[in-house]
Amino acid sequence: MQEPHGRISIWFFIGILLFAYGILITGVGVYEIFVPPVHKVVLQSLHANAWWGILLLVMGAFYSFRYAPGRHK
Repeated sequence: MQEPHGRISIWFFIGILLFAYGILITGVGVYEIFVPPVHKVVLQSLHANAWWGILLLVMGAFYSFRYAPGRHK
C-alpha cells in the first residue's frame, strides 16, 4: 500500500494506541500478580489482564512496524 508523500497510514496510529494500551494493561496485570486484589474474581488465577496486555503489545508492535512512515517495501 503506497502512500503519497506527507501522509501517514491510520494503521500506524492504531498500532501506537494498541502498544500504549498493552503497556498499561500488562503493567496492571503484573502488579496484580505480585499484589493480589482484596476481592478476587472467579478466574483470577488465569491472569487474563496480563495475557491480554501482552497480546496488545504484540499486535501494536506489529502494526507500528508494518505501517511505519518512511518504511519502504
